[in-house]
Amino acid sequence: MEFLSYGFDVFNTEVDDKGVDFVIKSGSGKFYEMQVKSCRDLNYVFMRKDKFDINNESLILVLALFEDNKMPDVFLIPAIEWKSPNNLLKDKDYEGLKSKPEWGINLSHKNLELLNKYSVKNMINKFK
Repeated sequence: MEFLSYGFDVFNTEVDDKGVDFVIKSGSGKFYEMQVKSCRDLNYVFMRKDKFDINNESLILVLALFEDNKMPDVFLIPAIEWKSPNNLLKDKDYEGLKSKPEWGINLSHKNLELLNKYSVKNMINKFK
């Protein structure tokens, strides 16, 4: 609904086998693949590397942070941002362990400043 309110066309995917939850089309005709993650408390959120291709310039992570009695805070993080991991955006391979490689978001009070640049208000015009 958020994207419809900004004038995007929104399309559901028939099958979620590539980690894409829905697709949006901008007014200029560009398509973006959206993967949605949500979180209630500040902690760690991740996407498996085999389902989240950071070389795909049209892939966007939609992160919704929920807080009681409040509309969620929504963030739009382009997948290509993980090409430069930092305190917020993590690259974990878990070599020699059972866990599959993942791209992560280290949500903490300390990292909220880094996250704020991806707020829907700051990012939405980049996709129009």
